[in-house]
Amino acid sequence: MCRTMSGRARQLPRRALQLQNQPNHELFFSIVGWHVIMLPQSPSELVKQKLDMLAVLLAIGEHNPNHTELAWIFNCLTSVGRLRRMTAWKSRLAASKNFGDTQVDETGLNVGLFTYPVLQATDTLLYKATHVPVGEDQTQHLELCRDIADQFNRTFKGKPVMGLFFPRPHSSNPLAHNPTFRILSLRDPTSKMSKSTPIPNPSESSQISSKICSAVTDSILGDTYDPVGRPGTANLLRILRACNELNNNNNTNTDSDADTALHSTALHYASKNHGALEADVVEAIEEMFKSTRAEYEKIHREKRYLRRVAREGAEKARERTEVTMREVRERAGLL
Repeated sequence: MCRTMSGRARQLPRRALQLQNQPNHELFFSIVGWHVIMLPQSPSELVKQKLDMLAVLLAIGEHNPNHTELAWIFNCLTSVGRLRRMTAWKSRLAASKNFGDTQVDETGLNVGLFTYPVLQATDTLLYKATHVPVGEDQTQHLELCRDIADQFNRTFKGKPVMGLFFPRPHSSNPLAHNPTFRILSLRDPTSKMSKSTPIPNPSESSQISSKICSAVTDSILGDTYDPVGRPGTANLLRILRACNELNNNNNTNTDSDADTALHSTALHYASKNHGALEADVVEAIEEMFKSTRAEYEKIHREKRYLRRVAREGAEKARERTEVTMREVRERAGLL
């Protein structure tokens, strides 16, 4: 949980609205509070961040005890060896200590961080989700999620045999292979944008310019789209293109379309310095936030409203997931 929005998360709200308006789709959003306590946090800051994020997403509340109950059952079905092969815990532990991935070992690893991929799988399977809008960096986690579903289905068939219980979820992100969707870190354009290096949220307009203007680029005059040779410049071009697509309510749907569009965008800056590109990126981000800033600030001030939305969302989530958990308990012999 973070009060700012990273590259992919920033594009999800508008894409989610499109999915929500399609028939036969039911969407669940959650502020994943159980995940965030894997590393030391300030309790008062967590409360503030929860309300900040809720004001942006109007997500459901995270206080659903069914998540932790099912996560424990899944933990009992998942081997240590399987979790040790997951790479996310090492990256997160390294980031918390400002180390590289090769500088950390299991000495500083707590059980919560080690098993959080299981909790992440729980967040999907508890709602019997069939599709998850994630990018390529989450492929390993989605594979684990499917493996856990298979393991539960094999282990607890029910008596008499009740058939498969949990579906095997698939990635449903229409932008996963679109280069403009892969927004990378402003500090290290070879790594994905994360909560440690985000673009500020709608309320922090003054920080947007300084973040973009301090982004890592290169010393070559004139901008070209070269993700390998000029990753920093390519990243700014992707951000600009992504913002413009969102602002114009359209998107390029294939790799070839996106690459062509990015090269076309770069031509505009072929004889200019980085400052021109940075200025246009700032302007595009500001334009993207223009329609939501006033509403965000209004909602953010209404603490009672935010808490009511969180409470009602949590109640709805509990009602939905209790149906799942009753059969889980029956199959596992816990009823």
